[in-house]
Amino acid sequence: MTLLYTILAFGLMIFIHELGHFLAARWFGVGIEKFSIGFGKPIKEWKRGGVLWRIGWIPLGGYVKMKGENTDDPNQEAEDSFLRKAWWKKALIGFSGPFANLLLGLLLFIFSFILPVHIQDQYPVLSQVEGSWTQVFSPGDSIVSVNGKPVKGFSEFLENLLAQPENTVLISRAGETKTAMIGSEDLDSLLASVYPIADTRVGEVVPKTAAYHAKLQPGDRITAVDSVVVLDWYVMREMIVNAPRDEVLLTIERDGASFTKSLKLESSLNTNGTRAIGIMQYQPVRYDRHFNILEAVKLGAYNTANFIALNYRMLGKLLRSPGEIRKSVGGPVMIASMSQQIGARGFGSLILFFGSISLVLMIMNLLPIPILDGGLILFSIIEGIIRRPIPLRVQSALQSIGFVLLMALMILALYSDVSSEILRFMNR
Repeated sequence: MTLLYTILAFGLMIFIHELGHFLAARWFGVGIEKFSIGFGKPIKEWKRGGVLWRIGWIPLGGYVKMKGENTDDPNQEAEDSFLRKAWWKKALIGFSGPFANLLLGLLLFIFSFILPVHIQDQYPVLSQVEGSWTQVFSPGDSIVSVNGKPVKGFSEFLENLLAQPENTVLISRAGETKTAMIGSEDLDSLLASVYPIADTRVGEVVPKTAAYHAKLQPGDRITAVDSVVVLDWYVMREMIVNAPRDEVLLTIERDGASFTKSLKLESSLNTNGTRAIGIMQYQPVRYDRHFNILEAVKLGAYNTANFIALNYRMLGKLLRSPGEIRKSVGGPVMIASMSQQIGARGFGSLILFFGSISLVLMIMNLLPIPILDGGLILFSIIEGIIRRPIPLRVQSALQSIGFVLLMALMILALYSDVSSEILRFMNR
């Protein structure tokens, strides 16, 4: 069912994107000849309002064919031709598609917070305490409440510290209780020095990583690293990250059976250069958070802005390290795999994931590459600066280059997906 939701959601994102172009073009008096969802031969097509509407067999995008848009279009001189419009109108038509994806992503983010948010968390029991915080906490302490509000998970404890400048924290230690005053400005220090208990169970497996290729599964328990027994997540992580070789031998327990797997350590931009195998902690605490409409709007807007900023920072890193592109790009196989994992967390998490994809479509389409919306916007801005259109033959040549680059990126993404699945299939 999650896969069906993913296909329908991706189709909606494409439709919303092209609808943005369609409405803006109509607003500025540009003639529309064709509106297509998908490429290739049509599954179905019909004509209405002078527009040929179609659904193509290849569901990897769509397009709005405007009158006079192409360099070889015989309608370039028509009154409602795209090329006859002012440069700023062309730029806005180009921007309208990504802007529609931005609005869709924002709405999906907000809606995901209107629904009950299923939280996964660690127990509010401490495993390690470092630095000056040893004067406040000890390993084994349980966080009972913050400002009189009971605490269900460790992340909830940290979040509640933001409630006010000074917070009263009730701690249970060896059957006795004590209180501590912790300020909201201490949050960063706490994050770096205080850790909740976490066993060696795998919570999630990151697609296209060594753990994914080795077919590790959520719920697997890692009992040894290079034959050394491990009982604690943090000890296990340090042994993996600081392993003397580029591979680690893991002993894994699954459904009462024990087996070993040799995994290659890999680093990437996603791990900030740290060697990793691609697993995340198991979080045993489950509870729901409920937000009112105003809170949902604030959280949706904040997370949308934060997601966009993070992705642009990642693009900047990729430009400085182009060799990382193959590890970072993903196609439909990776999206389907991620949607299955995220869908298991609940419908709200799946909606948030679809909102993220819509925002990624916006970000990618705004790249200043000819044939993408960003390329059209760039051409339009240059036209406004030099006060004349870029020669059509130059536009045509640049669009051909852009098409080749886009196809190369799509092939790379598909190759990355397929090669990852082949590696996983072969690892029996």
